[in-house]
Amino acid sequence: MNKKMKIGIDKMAFATTNNYIDLRELAKVRGDEPDKYTIGIGQDQQAVVPPTQDIVTLGAAAADKLLTSEDRQRISTVILATESGIDNSKASAIYVKHLLGLSDFVRTVELKEACYSATAGIQFARGIVALNPQETVLVIAADIARYGLSTPGEVTQGAGAVAMLISQDPHVLALGQTSVSLTKDIMDFWRPLYATEAMVDGKYSTNVYIDFFKQTLTRYQQLTGRRLDDFTAILFHLPFTKMGKKALEAVLGERNDATAQRLRQALTASQVYSRQVGNLYTGSLYLGLMSYLQNGAVKAGDRLGLFSYGSGAEGEFYTGVVQPAFAANLSNVQSDLKKRQQVSIEDYEIAFNDQLGMNSADIQFDLSNDPAKFVLAGQKNHQRIYQRNDK
Repeated sequence: MNKKMKIGIDKMAFATTNNYIDLRELAKVRGDEPDKYTIGIGQDQQAVVPPTQDIVTLGAAAADKLLTSEDRQRISTVILATESGIDNSKASAIYVKHLLGLSDFVRTVELKEACYSATAGIQFARGIVALNPQETVLVIAADIARYGLSTPGEVTQGAGAVAMLISQDPHVLALGQTSVSLTKDIMDFWRPLYATEAMVDGKYSTNVYIDFFKQTLTRYQQLTGRRLDDFTAILFHLPFTKMGKKALEAVLGERNDATAQRLRQALTASQVYSRQVGNLYTGSLYLGLMSYLQNGAVKAGDRLGLFSYGSGAEGEFYTGVVQPAFAANLSNVQSDLKKRQQVSIEDYEIAFNDQLGMNSADIQFDLSNDPAKFVLAGQKNHQRIYQRNDK
């Protein structure tokens, strides 16, 4: 790669569902203290997924927010990273490509490795752009986190998608040259083919997450000579916001100097949106990045550290430098979140149980209550039916 060529994230956009629940209300119904959720886990609200939404509709909605007609002509590849796949064979990226009206001469692929694969998608996209600087790659991280009603993991559910354009001369974040990946065969979280909800060893997974962060950060520092002082912020995969805090404190320890205070403040800024949406699996790190860029004390030239983690397990630490026009190339997440509607816990439970899931029957969903631009209309002859929802 030409080291003088800047490659990175040119634009970012986020999409989630139209409905949410207040986790204080969920705590009351489940017989728990609200502080257990809002302080102990670090979550306030959670996206509720109607049966008319899935990773395809959410991914298309996020991408549609950032694509101009020129962008659509330059895109050579669509990469959709998810662990909420809708087909064991056909890539969800193909459906997204169709809904977006992209050229048929576009490469499409779906990536999987728990919550990590969007980072792999960015690194793969970077390689494509390095070889073909005139091309742009659309990377989408789309997921629906499901653990089941009244389960220990219920409060760490969520849904949404982050879409990113990867190109040369990016407007948001120029990627650093050095990254460190770490992979080990670990059973801290998995979802067998016959299961619609994940299986997780929560405490073990948290410990593995922290250990992977410390190992990849240490290796990065050894390779580059950089210290914590060199970072304006370190951003984390946030399955729940308290997880990032635990990892950061594991390396800060008793430090309370200017660097430690800056990194703690940056972490708080990166948690704002995740507290209102919940777990995005592959998109969690990148929603955290958007949250920091829109809520933190950010300026061009700041160096950010990013820690990506996916159970099973794979982690990666890499960096990026904030670009001058970053603010103008992000969708307005807070505005979108304010437009959502709160629903009752009863309605949330009905929506949870009405998901298409592994149902093989023909079904037609009622679209009248879903204002989203792209919807899952139902299933016929074992084929999902997607359409634009032009109301």
